[in-house]
Amino acid sequence: MHHVERGAGPLVVLCHGFPESWYSWRHQIIALADAGFQVVAPDQRGYGQTDRPEPVAAYNTLQMAGDMVGLVNALGAKSAVIFGHDWGAPVAWYAALLRPDLFPVMGLLSVPGFPRTPHRPSLIAKTAFGDQVFYQQYFQQVGRAENDFSKDPRRALLGFLYALSGEASGADKWRYVFKPTETILDSFRVPEKLPAWLSEEDLEFYTNEFKRTGFVGGLNWYRNIDETWELTGFLEGAKLRQPSLFIAGDKDPVIEFYADWYKNIGQVMTDLRTNVILPGVGHWTQQERPAEVNRLMIDFLKGLPK
Repeated sequence: MHHVERGAGPLVVLCHGFPESWYSWRHQIIALADAGFQVVAPDQRGYGQTDRPEPVAAYNTLQMAGDMVGLVNALGAKSAVIFGHDWGAPVAWYAALLRPDLFPVMGLLSVPGFPRTPHRPSLIAKTAFGDQVFYQQYFQQVGRAENDFSKDPRRALLGFLYALSGEASGADKWRYVFKPTETILDSFRVPEKLPAWLSEEDLEFYTNEFKRTGFVGGLNWYRNIDETWELTGFLEGAKLRQPSLFIAGDKDPVIEFYADWYKNIGQVMTDLRTNVILPGVGHWTQQERPAEVNRLMIDFLKGLPK
């Protein structure tokens, strides 16, 4: 497992999402280290310079949570704060839910805490969207999305990063449900210029990483959603009781299609200390508004009992 590390003090682990890497936390690594923390941002399984197992079954979320346990143990820490964004949020959620001794404090960005549903996720998506294709269903089809994204990684990444951001509006906003005859590339528009929060250097970093690794590892996470559900029946009714944080943007499509999760977030995160929706921010929370996110994370951590 490749990771970037900076600072000294209490350990903070930062878990990224799709299609990203440790680099999505570049602003927080510096700010948290300067605030007195040892910050570790790994490339998660299937991404960047971390191993990419071939079997699809190697990517269920419980294994990802286990990777974070192994990382903390390898660093010799007795405990760590864990934050997760996008797919990193379920990783942080399961890690904190199953190992509260190792992760006594946690935070989620974009994806709220979620109770285990009585029905498998694929059935819920089919019931909700019928003959339309929910993006997760598309990503679960082996070979499709990776071929789409790999045709022109830079163009695909730019379009995806822009369309899910707070800068996209109207017809430019990402369509997370589309027709069966369309591909994921039809669900967003590629802008003529980069969004203000994304530099050429940033886009080049992501592009080079995915040109080297491909997209299969990250997409395999989606292909295990039902398997994770099948493996977690013992978590029916479980609640997260440690101090927690949630930050998202009011233009984040996740807050739209997981609206019920967010509405009930306090019922499953029973010690939610920070709950903030940032105006004008889309899905890439900590990249779009780094100064505000840094402040919220540091204030949350500094406000905890010593």
